[in-house]
Amino acid sequence: MRFMSVEDIEPGQLLGRTVYSANGTVLLSAGVQLTVYMISTLKRIGVTMLYIKDADFEDVEIEDVISEATKQAVFREMSETLESIRSGKDWSTRKISTSVDTLLTDVLNNKEVLLQLTEIRTADNADYIHAVNVCLLSSMIGLNMGLNYSQLKDLAIGSLLHDIGKSISLPDDADRNDPKNHHTWRGFELLKHKREFNLLIAHTALQHHERLNGSGLPRGLDHEAIHLFAKIVAVANMYDNLIGGGGTGEGRAMLPHEACEKLMASSEQELDHEILIEFTRIVSVYPTGTSVRLSTKETGVVVSQHRGLPGRPVVRVIRGAGEDIDVKEVDLARETTLFIEAVLA
Repeated sequence: MRFMSVEDIEPGQLLGRTVYSANGTVLLSAGVQLTVYMISTLKRIGVTMLYIKDADFEDVEIEDVISEATKQAVFREMSETLESIRSGKDWSTRKISTSVDTLLTDVLNNKEVLLQLTEIRTADNADYIHAVNVCLLSSMIGLNMGLNYSQLKDLAIGSLLHDIGKSISLPDDADRNDPKNHHTWRGFELLKHKREFNLLIAHTALQHHERLNGSGLPRGLDHEAIHLFAKIVAVANMYDNLIGGGGTGEGRAMLPHEACEKLMASSEQELDHEILIEFTRIVSVYPTGTSVRLSTKETGVVVSQHRGLPGRPVVRVIRGAGEDIDVKEVDLARETTLFIEAVLA
């Protein structure tokens, strides 16, 4: 499979990975032959990148930390939860807790797999994908930092629900500059009344926009005043916002390696350095299927990853065509003088 811009996709190509709606139902199944209408519709609903089947890379499979079934279940529960909150109804902490247990089981079983946050986003499902991505990132960082299962579960729930306050509407005359009207505070007020949840879950939602240098919201906390869980979610949230287009200030989604550089530039000013180190160990800088140009000026596609060396994947270079085709794989973990010069998105 190849990870391609929707602008470069042609009718007749086969979809490599399923596209989901906000509630976990399937919009387009993997393997479907794309038509002009389908491509046009995908563009209209906000899709920018897709996985496409490619004969030259048919052996390339994307390793996922969580299964398709887990993904659908979490999407479904998040959709039901947020819809209940928007309509002023009660919502089930038990269902969220069960979904998180399932997600953490997958995380623990696949803890050696690098996270590749390439789920296809649409205008409809972007908030849910963001919630799940932040939950996955936070859980794997927490696992690397030695948290026990009870701590991991509180962190996972807090990260999954970190933006829950956005589902609570403010009155038209509300003061948007009042810290207590910030979505983090609204989320805290909602979660602290759920007695089935540890109060740390509510504080994770409250503090995930705080920054080490005191420049964050809603209370301007700094350093040790910010809980570890919130510091972890701050890293995960900022990264996924950057690659999703919600944190660049201009609506442009950054490439993973660009977002990683942005985060590292914030080390010890806004974000915790030790957490950033663990983050770089669990996320794929160049996701499998991405087209790249090497420092040799050869172009190829990332076909596999190295745990612990996310910036040094294996790249397959194909030259020629037909019977004159020449295929070689460049392992950047071994070819230490070579590097990826550019991503060809």
